[in-house]
Amino acid sequence: MPVKCRDIFNIIEDIAPCRLAESWDSVGLQVGDPRGVVDRVLLSLDVNLGVAKEAKEKGAGLIISHHPLMLKPPGVISLEHPFGELVGYLIKNDITVYTAHTNLDVAVGGVNSALASRLGLSNPFVLHKTGQERYVKLALFVPVSHAESVLSAVSEAGAGWIGNYSHCTFMTTGVGTFKPLAGTNPYIGKTGEMERVEEVKLETIVPAGRLDPVVRAMLRVHPYEEVAYDLYPLENAARAHGLGRVGTLEEPLSFRLFAEKVKASLALPVVRLGGAPESKVKKVAVCGGSGADFWPDALRAGADTIVTGDVKYHVAQDMLASGLKFIDAGHFGTEVLVLPALQNDLANRCSEAGIKVEFIISRTNTDPFTYF
Repeated sequence: MPVKCRDIFNIIEDIAPCRLAESWDSVGLQVGDPRGVVDRVLLSLDVNLGVAKEAKEKGAGLIISHHPLMLKPPGVISLEHPFGELVGYLIKNDITVYTAHTNLDVAVGGVNSALASRLGLSNPFVLHKTGQERYVKLALFVPVSHAESVLSAVSEAGAGWIGNYSHCTFMTTGVGTFKPLAGTNPYIGKTGEMERVEEVKLETIVPAGRLDPVVRAMLRVHPYEEVAYDLYPLENAARAHGLGRVGTLEEPLSFRLFAEKVKASLALPVVRLGGAPESKVKKVAVCGGSGADFWPDALRAGADTIVTGDVKYHVAQDMLASGLKFIDAGHFGTEVLVLPALQNDLANRCSEAGIKVEFIISRTNTDPFTYF
């Protein structure tokens, strides 16, 4: 059954909330109708006329791209110009475009998480901090018979995660009292009679950005007609979010062998690099796309090597002078690997939500560079 584009937007914004995007960025709906219905979605790093034609050919009414269709609103959209031709083609063929850019770079499981994972980095942490998550304490009251199902629902929606531990809660038992009044349909008790029920008070921590889906999950499985719950803002030191990741290799490698690993892992014909071939690589910073300007962050984090794209000449000189090795694996090469991860995540979330839609990865090569 076809689904509205807006429903897909809601799911991807659970993965990569728009609030995580940089202030200069353009994310979210780029062109098209959020009310449009689709049963197939095309995932692409970029949107050009070739990608748009592929979407039409494959029956994809929605394109989710990493790079924005437009970073700044154009003054004029003329069909005589390439950008206007592209926008006109999209509109004429009822193709909607949605972008997740720097918010997908920052997101857990996004571009930089995928890059760190692909290169085999363990215990990754944020390279360049752009913000910090806020937490909320959720305290809710549920009859003993439903405590486990409610605990499972809120945990799977994102509550109770502390570091590498999930389903973290604290439960106490007590007696809840209530009196159903006229017009109610109580799960337990009778209208007009005071009721006492053995209940569990379940307390857990929720990232502020996950609060809405957690509360929805709680209400969906809780048996009561009116659910009693409290929300408390917290001042706990929370997990930082930001661009890039820093992690360690399982075993040190020579720089030459690590460069070969990067080429093979990212399926690249060539990489640019700087550093002594036989020097050791152990702690590595990565940043998909253009992340060379974050090299001082990599140095402060104790990294001996950075993997990114778009390294400029003088920045390369500065990195080498500081003792930091670098591998320029290209803008496209360090970001395109997010598409399979995004495809899998979107498909799983839609399946859990009962949404039947197919996600396919674009076969159009949008890398502007060729190598010979």
